[in-house]
Amino acid sequence: MPFQRQLHRIYLWYTAGFVAFVLLLALLERFGMPKRWIGVTFLLCTVGVYAGIGIICRTTDAAEYYVAGRRVPALYNGMAIAADWMSAASFIGLAGTLYLQGYAGLAFIIGWTGGYCLVALLIAPYLRKFGQYTIPDFLGARYDGNLPRFIGLAAAILCSFIYVVAQIYGVGLITTRLTGVDFVIGIFLGLGGILVCSFLGGMRAVTWTQVAQYIVLIIAYLVPVVWLSVKQTGVPLPQFVYGSQLDKVSQRERQLMADPKEIEVIGLFKASAEAYANKLKNIPQSLTQDRQAGERLAAQLKAENAPLREIQTADRALAAIPKNEAAAREAWTRAVADYEARAKPLAGMPPHSQQFAGDPHGDAGERRAYDDSRRNFLALVFCLMVGTAGLPHLLVRCYTAPSVKQARESVAWSLLFIFLLYVTAPALAVLVKFEVFNVLVGTPFDHLPAWISNWARVDPSLLSVVDINHDGILQLGEMRIGGDIVVLATPEIAGLPYVVSGMVAAGGLAAALSTADGLLLTIANALSHDLYYKMIDNDASTAQRVTISKVMLLAVALAAAAVAAQKPVDILFLVSAAFSFAASAFFPALLLGVFWRRANRWGAVAGMLAGLGVAGYYMARNEPWLRGVFAIAQPVDLWFGIQPISAGLFGVGVGLVVIVIVSWLTPAASPASRDLVQYIRYPKVD
Repeated sequence: MPFQRQLHRIYLWYTAGFVAFVLLLALLERFGMPKRWIGVTFLLCTVGVYAGIGIICRTTDAAEYYVAGRRVPALYNGMAIAADWMSAASFIGLAGTLYLQGYAGLAFIIGWTGGYCLVALLIAPYLRKFGQYTIPDFLGARYDGNLPRFIGLAAAILCSFIYVVAQIYGVGLITTRLTGVDFVIGIFLGLGGILVCSFLGGMRAVTWTQVAQYIVLIIAYLVPVVWLSVKQTGVPLPQFVYGSQLDKVSQRERQLMADPKEIEVIGLFKASAEAYANKLKNIPQSLTQDRQAGERLAAQLKAENAPLREIQTADRALAAIPKNEAAAREAWTRAVADYEARAKPLAGMPPHSQQFAGDPHGDAGERRAYDDSRRNFLALVFCLMVGTAGLPHLLVRCYTAPSVKQARESVAWSLLFIFLLYVTAPALAVLVKFEVFNVLVGTPFDHLPAWISNWARVDPSLLSVVDINHDGILQLGEMRIGGDIVVLATPEIAGLPYVVSGMVAAGGLAAALSTADGLLLTIANALSHDLYYKMIDNDASTAQRVTISKVMLLAVALAAAAVAAQKPVDILFLVSAAFSFAASAFFPALLLGVFWRRANRWGAVAGMLAGLGVAGYYMARNEPWLRGVFAIAQPVDLWFGIQPISAGLFGVGVGLVVIVIVSWLTPAASPASRDLVQYIRYPKVD
């Protein structure tokens, strides 16, 4: 086909151009180009290319703006789906989670991959046969009216907004690392790249930009992992050396757990935790003592004319003392939790190859820990699977394929493209852990690489080191690393040229931008198409609807940026919360809407509300950050020991049961609704 051949030529030249661009920057680095300018060049050039695609693809046509004209070939639709899917959580957070959690992190890979199988088998072909533009469109048609549509668009906005906050947070993190600007400024710099594509050209611009972004992100992800694999093993296929390196990591873990210096560090962290716990026993007295001691030290240093650095350090310590009892209680409680978490072997990380916590053959406590760990692993896999099958910004991709057959093929292609990253992430985590355990640990503090201090300046919660035993040597327990920087720091950990770090950051930026584009478009289209056009003004013109979508997109983007600037929680929890809400709201209604003709309007309404309510309540009651937001003082109440990250497990179960019960107790769906089921269930393969 001429159109597809033209696409092949365009993107082959684009790939060659990107490789040449990286090689040129590598050459310039050798000739002395400053690192900051390399980062700025990566940011400006890649975002400039994406913006250029957005400008070229600008449109006001409704079909082009909402579903890219329904003419995206399966190969490129699969690539766009993969880019839409491989968000900051996949690119940045997945390998970091595997680094920190070991085997438990595989739940994300299994769950997300399984979710795509559900999409291909149970959802994608039927939505494409239905046509239209959005998921609330399907709910409104299948369940007879605007009430299911309204609940669907509210749920789409909720889960998409939470998800897009995570992406914009990732954009700010990467932009800050590339340019050195403040985190908040980095957020709004990246936001410009997001808005140009989705604002001007809608799904048409977003689709072709996402194809370009996938090429950047997959090259950026694979190159440093292959390099690290060659450095450690001489084999350029990290997926094949994963097992041997994991065995070496396990051996090193056993050595570190028995190391006297590591045991000393653990003891010091325990002592710090106990000291703060003692302060909490009598907060007013402890505050007074701390303040008096700080004032005495500062006065003594000034009287002795001590070095300015010591005086400034004492003044900062005095200023850091909590101002009142409430602030002291919050700060010291947080310190106790922090020190207790670090007062564990391997810096609190489980052995990498250990399947579950505890021991199925140990005492009662060990068996309980094992059962809880296994139960949470399976719950998270289930939640991520059904959440994937309910995410609106992915499901809308079913509408962009030219036919039902190509909708199925699009999902198959996307699985292949996603596989390239997912099969590499576990190897990356092990290779980085091998490097940290064998190169960084044992290094004198005054010889630590510069990237450690650079990342600590970006955000101390992401990376910090402290010589708690004052021996001048870095022990593993003295280093705290956040999962969100493992991938971004991999080139520096491996000792690669800075241009590779810039390329990886550009890949992470591409992943975050691609997903943010799709999410913002989903929210804006839900407001303009489902709310305004379908429910308020059925006579609105195409141009009017597209204009409203653009205004909504801008407003939502600014709101998401404002929330992301507060750094609410880590990327992975935000993404998982979005999955729980998507699973609870959409999966039962979509599944039964396709496969059970008896499902009716009131069943769907009750099921979606019940699922969302249960998932939201469980997260608010048990997730630490949300407990603080809603000022919940009651004790944490975990059902069956399931962590709040898997709240969708309960939401989906309740949603399915409620839809079935209410549908049986209320009148059957209309003939038009049942005819729609018949129509989409038996599509002609074209």
